[in-house]
Amino acid sequence: MSTVKATPLFAVTRASGGVTTEYQGCTLMRHFGDPAAEYKAATEGLAIFDRSHRGRLVITGQAPGRMLGGILTGRIPDPPSLVAEGLLGGLATYHGVLTSKGRMITDLWAVLTGAENEAGFLLDIPVAGVAGLIGNLQKFLPPRFAIAEDVSDALGMITVVGPEAAGTLSRLALSLRVEAGDLTVLQEGAWRLMGPDLTDGLLVMKSEEVWPEAYSVLGAAEALQEFWRTLVDDGAVPAGLGVWSTLRVEAGRPVFGTDMDEQTIPIEAGIHKRAIDYEKGCFTGQEVIIRIRDRGHVNRRLRWLRLGDVPTPRSGAELCAEDSDKVVGFITSAVQSPKFGEVLGLAYVREGFKTVTLQGRVVKVPQE
Repeated sequence: MSTVKATPLFAVTRASGGVTTEYQGCTLMRHFGDPAAEYKAATEGLAIFDRSHRGRLVITGQAPGRMLGGILTGRIPDPPSLVAEGLLGGLATYHGVLTSKGRMITDLWAVLTGAENEAGFLLDIPVAGVAGLIGNLQKFLPPRFAIAEDVSDALGMITVVGPEAAGTLSRLALSLRVEAGDLTVLQEGAWRLMGPDLTDGLLVMKSEEVWPEAYSVLGAAEALQEFWRTLVDDGAVPAGLGVWSTLRVEAGRPVFGTDMDEQTIPIEAGIHKRAIDYEKGCFTGQEVIIRIRDRGHVNRRLRWLRLGDVPTPRSGAELCAEDSDKVVGFITSAVQSPKFGEVLGLAYVREGFKTVTLQGRVVKVPQE
């Protein structure tokens, strides 16, 4: 029998009125009683999401960066710098982890908050990719040089979303050491850490997983529980998985376990421009990725579709060619979008099709 796991912030989010749902073996808050108000807060004010269901590993040892270099597809993050008194800054990097056939084990973000032989690399991983990644690291990380520790219960993550996010985090997380305007212009993955490390401080990282302005805050679980209460007392609106999924699909961002899985090649999902460094040294799966880039192609791609005023299709709903019943794609995520006033979807569609049909309705397929 599988065990459903609660996040480190479960108690405090439940106390905020959360209604639970199960997602990838975790108990999360589906909503907090009024999804419309949660969406409005995220797009016009300030909403907070518990995203501690994602996994967190720390890779330490004599040479963790060198060992990860052969596993992660992107550039290994550089050490941070002191950007103000008591304030560190750096840039997290986005990656895939692949099999030798170029298929995904997971995607992840890598963060380096100090010297790598002291702080180690923090990996932030979608919950659906944690088990596969741990198995991969057990095979390919030589313990003499690097070891992985699961810190998912010790550390948590909140994502703060909305036009008021930068100002609020400047005040409450970073003690005004960083102006709101300076946070707003950060690129995705750029972060600021108030305190010596993640056990004694809060790290604020720019996110573009959703389309409104957003920042993920990482820190010790107990500190984040208190920070959640502080944000709520300051007027932030707790929001759940339903609104997060809507904002994510509106932004066209895939998530591993829903829009990507162990059969996906990064180029199919459209994440290769963010996740793959074609100039770095060898990594597992590189040969396949380079071959596709230089001489080949993929047979399908993840597309962002405007489905119109229709019932929201289920994940896996088939897409057919316009002039036949031939199945040429399938839906991975679909939501009712307040921003666009219609149903939106992410879907894999075979290359070469400019239109598809969903339950008899013609849908245009955006082309690159």
